[in-house]
Amino acid sequence: MSKIDKVVLAYSGGLDTSVIVRWLQDTYGCEVVTFTADIGQGEEVEPARAKAEALGVKEIYIDDLREEYVRDFVFPMFRANTIYEGEYLLGTSIARPLIAKRLIEIANETGADAISHGATGKGNDQVRFELGAYALKPGIQVIAPWREWDLTSREKLMSYCEQHKIPVDFSSGKKKSPYSMDANLLHISYEGGILEDPWAEAEEDMWRWSVSPEAAPDQPTYITLTFENGDPVALDGERLSPATMLATLNRLGGDNGIGRLDIVENRYVGMKSRGCYETPGGTILLKAHRAIESITLDREVAHQKDELMPRYAKLIYNGYWWSPEREMLQAAIDQSQSVVNGEVRLKLYKGSVTAVGRRSEDSLFDERIATFEDDAGAYDQKDAEGFIKLNALRLRIAAGKGRDLI
Repeated sequence: MSKIDKVVLAYSGGLDTSVIVRWLQDTYGCEVVTFTADIGQGEEVEPARAKAEALGVKEIYIDDLREEYVRDFVFPMFRANTIYEGEYLLGTSIARPLIAKRLIEIANETGADAISHGATGKGNDQVRFELGAYALKPGIQVIAPWREWDLTSREKLMSYCEQHKIPVDFSSGKKKSPYSMDANLLHISYEGGILEDPWAEAEEDMWRWSVSPEAAPDQPTYITLTFENGDPVALDGERLSPATMLATLNRLGGDNGIGRLDIVENRYVGMKSRGCYETPGGTILLKAHRAIESITLDREVAHQKDELMPRYAKLIYNGYWWSPEREMLQAAIDQSQSVVNGEVRLKLYKGSVTAVGRRSEDSLFDERIATFEDDAGAYDQKDAEGFIKLNALRLRIAAGKGRDLI
């Protein structure tokens, strides 16, 4: 590897990345540029500036990426009704390509030789950051300290901080959550602690964004979402920006006990991992989007989307957002959304989201044909006989040849 003079670090200001700043300076003798992204994690990001300055960092980037995150990453993903392994709404996964993109942009702006991140060698994030970086800047060098250093425990990290006089909040004895958490506008995740036992139920006080369904209000909350080209643009008639929309849905969903998830997922690196997630706004959005598609999409288009979705979800989960195959699928998905316009009325109640109404000028629902009352000849029921017999032809032939299906 060639000499590294400057590296851009994805910097949170926490224990791990503060240690990484000093470790990079000492190990590589390089200048460190820090980049802190505000993607709606719910914590103040500006204190990261003072921490970086205390570590001798001269170039500090703190960027508000909330609108870009929801508009250009979350919403395109939800146009596909994306879920991984039947349950996970990909809240961590979809944030990584934006961070990778900005890391490369800053590397270009500052003339950096490399980028660095605090993802461990066991997880998915190392793959997501680095696949994105290499796709956007093939010659970039990547430094992943967790794959290089011997600071393999919290105790060793704390000892390193003491030795190098690194100012981090946790060094003062502040109580730390037993869980590894990651938050952004789409979700908050929890791993580690008792969750490493897949039989153990998550503690109630772990959850940050939602009340338990049992403690949710006894009266339902009704909302109406307006969609244009597959994206939500208004809530109860009020137009909202993408980030404000998702933040508002998070609040409404959390107040009604919506969006909790406890799963064991298959990581790309090969291991199974148990995690808990809160995705209140995303849970509402997925239900609403499927509801508006149910009346606006052609049957075969809808079914084709459902067949493509697991492949699309796996691409995002595994870190291939910046890939030609994801762009190809996105083009097909986005083309389908030109007719996904209209309103959905939803009922939020004690952990559940129910679509109770949908309407659209682009609706394919024809009341004259679908009615159980007199359709005045709009549909000739006798046509069904030939349709059924033609579809049964191969079955009748096989049965006539003695092929027993029982």
